[in-house]
Amino acid sequence: MAARALPTTALSPDAEQLLAAMEGARARTLALVSHLGEEDLLRVHSPIMSPLVWDLGHIAAYEDLWIAHRVGGLPLLHPELANLYDAFETPRAVRGEIEALDPAGAREYLQAVRERTAVLLDGGDGYAGTICEMVLRHECQHCETMRQTLAIAGLLPAGEPPSGPAQAPAGWSTVPAGRFMMGAADPAGVHERAFSYDNERPRHEVHVDAFRIARVPVSNASWMHFSEGGGYVRREWWSDEGWAWKEQFDITHHPGVADGHPEAPVCHVSWFEADAFARAHDARLPTEAEWERAATWTQGGHPPLAEVGRVWEWTGSSFERYPGFVAYPYREYSEVFFGDVYRVLRGSSWATDPRVASVTFRNWDLPQRRQIFAGVRLAREA
Repeated sequence: MAARALPTTALSPDAEQLLAAMEGARARTLALVSHLGEEDLLRVHSPIMSPLVWDLGHIAAYEDLWIAHRVGGLPLLHPELANLYDAFETPRAVRGEIEALDPAGAREYLQAVRERTAVLLDGGDGYAGTICEMVLRHECQHCETMRQTLAIAGLLPAGEPPSGPAQAPAGWSTVPAGRFMMGAADPAGVHERAFSYDNERPRHEVHVDAFRIARVPVSNASWMHFSEGGGYVRREWWSDEGWAWKEQFDITHHPGVADGHPEAPVCHVSWFEADAFARAHDARLPTEAEWERAATWTQGGHPPLAEVGRVWEWTGSSFERYPGFVAYPYREYSEVFFGDVYRVLRGSSWATDPRVASVTFRNWDLPQRRQIFAGVRLAREA
C-alpha cells in the first residue's frame, strides 16, 4: 500500500520534532514485519504472545484513543474496535480467536489514525505533549514485544539478535554505602529527556548499604557450565516456587544459550532461573535500588556497570510503587501490576528503542517468563 501524504499543519518546532519521531517509529514498526507473509502475521506463535497483526491494530487504537479522542476531543475512528484492541478487555489468551483486522486492514487503520494525529498534534508543554510522547514510546515498546514473538517463531529479521562477546573485562565493582536520589525527576516539559512514566516517580532519597556488583552480565558459557554442572537438578539452589515451575514444565536452559556466542550475555532467562544461578554462585540478584545506585554512581575510578543494554537484567525486587506514587495519566500502565507477583528488570536490551531506555526506566514481568530478552547480573554483600 502506498503511503498517503500526511496533512500539513502549522506545527511548533517541538511538535514537528515529535511528529518526525513518531513517523520514524512507524517506519520501524512496518519494516519489522515487512518480510512476513499474511499467515505469519495472523498466526498465534505462542499462547503467551499476541498475533502480530493484533499488535498492529492495538498500536493504532491506542494512538487514536489518547491523541484524537482524549486530547483532540474527537470520536474514536473505529469505536467498534475499542474493546477488541484494549489489552485488558481482550487478554492475550483470546487474541487469536477473535475477528480482528487483517494485515491490510491494520495497516490502513494505522495510516488513518496517524493522519488525524498529524492534524491534532500539539508539541507544547503540558498534557497534550506528554500524551504524544507516551503514545510514541508505547509504539516503541510494542516493537520490542513483537520481536519477542518473532524470536519465539524463528522469524526475526536478518542480523537479529546481534551477537558478540562482552567488550568490558569481567570482575566485581564495590559500591560504597550511601544515600542517593532514586527515580525520575518530575517532567518539566514534553521533550524526550523530560518524559518519565508514573512508576519512575516521585524521585526520592534511598539509603543503600555497601555492596558488590558484577561489571558484566553472566555469559552463555557461564550459564552452560551451570546447566551441565547440575544447575537444573540441584534442588538446594532453587526457591520452592522456582523448583515447582521447573519440574512442572521440565525446564532446562533455553536453546539460544548453547547456540549463542559463548562470551555474549545469556538471554531468555527467567527470574526463577536467575535466582537459582545466583544461589549456585554464592551470590544474589541486585535489588532495584542497588542497580540504580550502581548505574548512577560516578565517584569511582570507573563506572561500576559495563555492557548495560545488551539484555534486560533481573533484580531481586518485586514491582512496587514508590512512596508518594500517583498514577498518571492512567492507572492501568503501572498500578494494577504492583505487588509481590511481578519482578523488576532494569537497563534495556538490544531490542529496546533508545528513546525508552534510561537508568530510571522500570520493566517488569512474571518470574517464570523467559520470552523477554533478559539476562543476569550478580550482586554480593561488600
